[in-house]
Amino acid sequence: MKISLSEGTWDKSTADIVALAVPSGKTKLNRALGRIEAVTGRGSIKPLASDERFAGKVAQTLKVAAAGKAKSRWLLLVGVGDEEDAGKIAWSLGHSLALAARAQKTGAVELPLVDVETVRAATQGLVAGAYRYTEYKSDKEAAATLSSAVIVGAPKARRGLTAAIRAGQAVAESVNFARDLVNRPPNDLNPVTLARAASSESRKLGLSCRVWNKARIQKEGMNLLLAVNKGSAIEPRVIHVVYKPARPKKKVVFVGKGLTFDAGGLCIKPAGAMVDMKCDMAGAATTLGIVFAAARLKLPVEVHAVIGSTENMTGAKAYRPGDVYKSLEGKTVEVINTDAEGRLVLADVLTWAVRKLKPDFMIDHATLTGACLVALGPWRAALYTDDDKLASKYLDASEGEGESFWRLPLDSDLRSTLKSPIADLKHVGGRFGGSITAALFLKEFVGDTTWMHLDIAGPAFVDRPHGRLPKGGTGFGVATGVRFLEGIR
Repeated sequence: MKISLSEGTWDKSTADIVALAVPSGKTKLNRALGRIEAVTGRGSIKPLASDERFAGKVAQTLKVAAAGKAKSRWLLLVGVGDEEDAGKIAWSLGHSLALAARAQKTGAVELPLVDVETVRAATQGLVAGAYRYTEYKSDKEAAATLSSAVIVGAPKARRGLTAAIRAGQAVAESVNFARDLVNRPPNDLNPVTLARAASSESRKLGLSCRVWNKARIQKEGMNLLLAVNKGSAIEPRVIHVVYKPARPKKKVVFVGKGLTFDAGGLCIKPAGAMVDMKCDMAGAATTLGIVFAAARLKLPVEVHAVIGSTENMTGAKAYRPGDVYKSLEGKTVEVINTDAEGRLVLADVLTWAVRKLKPDFMIDHATLTGACLVALGPWRAALYTDDDKLASKYLDASEGEGESFWRLPLDSDLRSTLKSPIADLKHVGGRFGGSITAALFLKEFVGDTTWMHLDIAGPAFVDRPHGRLPKGGTGFGVATGVRFLEGIR
């Protein structure tokens, strides 16, 4: 999508459709509708809004034919409720416009305030809203959306606005890259093809991408990852992408869980729970999206993406409950439930990243536990870290990007549930606090590194649109990760 700036006003725009913010509350609503009717003609908007019960509430939209002095064909009234954050309003306007446009090919957005942040937010909303996954659709026209959009009322002389559009596109395109990976079916996306996708995008951006095959993984001693892979006919992969600017301020390593399909292993999932298990590599998709966005934005931070990827299947050699394996870190681990495979894969990858990369910060993304969904619901991710400053900065970044996280405790009292009678650790604790004990298991493999675990099991893949999350793969976590990197000093 081509996105540009215009000094003109919304009523002079010749775009097919123009998006306008409308707040809730009787007085504010009437004032906003009256302002629009001053252009379209008295009585052209308010009766229709009343009939359609449009009250300016968040997520409400009303598409009306333009009239009077308006130059466009359609107006899209976008409810913003009592929201006062101009950036969030801008994102909503762009997103709503891209969602509403079908036959309309050109659009315009009037922002409540025009500055670098709102222009970037509107751009991200436009590109995110225009996303459609059509790879396997015969009818591509059903996914038609805007080809171009204009942000009106934007003085061309104001510094930074064009760069803000580029930044917004860089982040949103990286989010959409992650969405594409998560949405790809598991017969198409497996560890081998995931590695190819990472390598291909890395080449486009001039980044280093190293891929380990099974023999190299064996040589490195990643026995936990190999155990999970034993039931699969497809080899595992470890993927390492590096973005390194000339004088980096810090080194940040993002680690991603890359289970391209999770049947549960011998502790097999019910059929209904297996349908969407292509999404179990969403942590890997988010990890790649972040490093690619950092490269597109040319951030002054060294960023690594490290991914352990495999399937978890039920083949003749599948690992079993009761098996014991020695991790790369050296601890022995007793397997309790083969459907708790993600933490085993992450354990070896985290150990390798700590030893070889020595990061200032290490952050992992994983669709790790159903317990997280039970605790927080489908639209919020869990955040775990012992570092209060890191947690605060990440939560601030998430607030700015409209992605929902909640900090949960690394409760040391639950560590005892991971004790094994025959090995150093069990990889699953008791019935209660399952998301916490999974995080505590991972903590065993990070040493003294400043580390954060993000359990994105809920918002990484959703069954219906919600807020900023589209149906299917959402790319959740990419925008927050990038905003966090931008704040590093």
